[in-house]
Amino acid sequence: MNSRAGGTRGAIVLIASLTIAACSTRATSDAPGAAASPDTTGVLVEMVDVNAPIELPSQLYVEHDAAIVARSAGVVDSVLVDLGARVSVGSPLARLESTDQELVASQADATYENAGRLASRARVMTKAGGVTVADSEQVEFQYRQADITRRKARRDLELTRIAAPFTGIVAARYARPGSFVSVGDTLFRVTEAGPLLARVRVPESGGTGVHIGDKATIVGVSGSTATAMVLRTAPAYDAASGTREIVLRLTPTTAFLPGASVTVRLGSQQRRVVAIPRDVVTADGFVLVMESGRTALRPVTVGADVGSGRVEVVNGLTSGERVARSATVTR
Repeated sequence: MNSRAGGTRGAIVLIASLTIAACSTRATSDAPGAAASPDTTGVLVEMVDVNAPIELPSQLYVEHDAAIVARSAGVVDSVLVDLGARVSVGSPLARLESTDQELVASQADATYENAGRLASRARVMTKAGGVTVADSEQVEFQYRQADITRRKARRDLELTRIAAPFTGIVAARYARPGSFVSVGDTLFRVTEAGPLLARVRVPESGGTGVHIGDKATIVGVSGSTATAMVLRTAPAYDAASGTREIVLRLTPTTAFLPGASVTVRLGSQQRRVVAIPRDVVTADGFVLVMESGRTALRPVTVGADVGSGRVEVVNGLTSGERVARSATVTR
């Protein structure tokens, strides 16, 4: 009995020792990691004066861009357009099999016409005193019901015809003849050819000098450029980000396509901006901000180069903060 109790106590002591050792090892292994966090002094985030355009990332879009979905379940009978086809508003894109809907619509038309004749006869006989008012009202009610049934049947038939909601280009085609589709299935995507628009959020340091009608330059990933004009400006700054939304319209002659990633260069007036060395920003737009002896990963939006290897920070940092010198982060 005593030997068993002694063995149990020994096991408990051994487990406790291993646990303490593991915790000590973890603390020891963590400590070098914490000590090895990039440069404890960091880089001071400063305000600098620049005379350069604001450079902001954006993605081109058009006002009308819609997925065309099936509004009725059924089998695709025919596809009338293909990818890249230009269509006008109301142009047929595809048809679903509609034999059943056509039969129901024909029957509803016949019922409606018959109810109309009965209603006309009842009106004449009511004036002559041959039909009671109650009977006449019943006939009128049946006539209205027949009209509702006819309109619903025509609507169901119309839903089997897929049409373009606006003038544009077929940007995607998913419909295939003979395939069954359910209500809500995407059949096509239609997008306008233009005008192309770009939306950016301009910081307060540069947003005050932007007005409707101002010119801007759009730069594509390949280096191609186009001109644009400020179309709309938000009447106030967003309190959370300190930015103001600006919408620009590209010139009609541009070769850019909707959805393209671009850089917007806007204005060139003297302004004060937040700047940091470019090499402290990761390739995907993050910096290590130093807070109370620790580092925290934070996303930033960078703008134009401001010289001396520094880049403007449009959003994400404020003057007086410190960032780690090394921006190499494993996430």
